[in-house]
Amino acid sequence: MATAAAKKVIIAIMTPNLLFLTCANQEEADKIAKALLEKRLVVCVKKTPVNSDFLWQGKIDHSSEILLVMDSKEELFEQVEQEVKRLHSYDTPNLVSVLVSKSSSGIAEWLGQELKK
Repeated sequence: MATAAAKKVIIAIMTPNLLFLTCANQEEADKIAKALLEKRLVVCVKKTPVNSDFLWQGKIDHSSEILLVMDSKEELFEQVEQEVKRLHSYDTPNLVSVLVSKSSSGIAEWLGQELKK
């Protein structure tokens, strides 16, 4: 079990973030979620269907997609992005990172224990 001082070090050197990614369908979302979890690049993946309206090649387009909301740390973003590009069907996957300024107690420790070092 980590001491209080060790927990503070874990929190100090890690920046929690939320990652958002839209996927073409449930199969693709499941494939990407599994790969990122297996590689310990994310600790949790939430999946929800969304309807997206967007500009693409100068026109307004619409698509039903699956939105992934994933818990990770900023330091792993490039590795997550590399894996997403390898598995995603879109030419330009829309992977977005948002830094987390506050979270429930214990979240930083969970991230520190489960994510790739």
